Amino acid sequence: MSKIVHVVGTGTIGEPLIGLLADDKEAFGIDEVTFHKRTPLIAERSKVADLVRRGAVLSVDDDRRVAFEELGHAPKFGAKEAIERATVVVDCTPVGNQMKEKFYESAHGPIGFMAQGSEFGFGKMYARGINDEALVPGEDRFLHIVSCNTHNISVLIKTLAMDPDGTNHLEDGQFLCIRRSNDISQDTGFAPSPTVESHKDDRFGTHHARDAHGVFETMGYDMNLYSSALKLNTQYMHAIHFRLELDAPMSVSDAVDRLVENKRVAITYKRSANSVFSFGRDHGYYGRILSQTVVPIETLAVRGNELIGFCFTPQDGNPLLSTVAGMLWYLDPHTVDEKINVLRPYLFQEV
Repeated sequence: MSKIVHVVGTGTIGEPLIGLLADDKEAFGIDEVTFHKRTPLIAERSKVADLVRRGAVLSVDDDRRVAFEELGHAPKFGAKEAIERATVVVDCTPVGNQMKEKFYESAHGPIGFMAQGSEFGFGKMYARGINDEALVPGEDRFLHIVSCNTHNISVLIKTLAMDPDGTNHLEDGQFLCIRRSNDISQDTGFAPSPTVESHKDDRFGTHHARDAHGVFETMGYDMNLYSSALKLNTQYMHAIHFRLELDAPMSVSDAVDRLVENKRVAITYKRSANSVFSFGRDHGYYGRILSQTVVPIETLAVRGNELIGFCFTPQDGNPLLSTVAGMLWYLDPHTVDEKINVLRPYLFQEV
């Protein structure tokens, strides 16, 4: 039986994911990559054409096929047909839960579905290297790939506050997510000045801590976490200020050792987002660092039992890695580590 991966959406996550899957489909053991684009836009004709050139197959809504053809595209499948014939479906739109209710729950062809970022409630929360052992073959048909900042918070906790045997030393975790305004590919949504966000969740503050709690909850932990968020007028990178209160003191050198030992964490001596972003542009996968976080180790400090510092979030890089890992898990849980090796050159240990 053919192994087909279908990606819904061509935005800041969908576009690089489609290209990555198409470029490395042989290494991943994929027979075909298809993708769905909803709106025919002449400004995005080149993007669609290049994805097709790289081997991905276009699907569109039946009532928009003619409009796509008028732009010079040759869609091969309708939207529902592409879903039904797929083995795994990855939803990269902001309406994943709506799509689940409308299409995915009643679809018989795919063995698994994944949605990105803000789609809370779509399925079991997942972040590569954090809760892989919580995935249950044959049971978890729907996975929620958590947001980039949630990945960052989760890997900080697992690396700095937990032992390899799973012992948890975190008493309290507080995180300030200092978010970029919008992606460099986006013309809208730019914030002209620093803009603070409200604390909508009584227990967790913003969704970042809530979702990180959900990731660890899949493994039986009840983490004490709280997050705040603000947007800055920059397009470079998110950053996080973290404060981890542990059950015993940890030296800065011990913290650095833990960071260095984690192959999915990058350390850096750079302290500006533009220099880290520039490294990704020059050395990453089409500009993307796939590491879960980048920690400028010179910002680490100890205050009693508190470990304090800053880190940078490789925006769509860490969800991309988790999405590929989730896709490979659906295809064969036993070969994920082997097949994902093709991406290891983009998991940097130092930036």
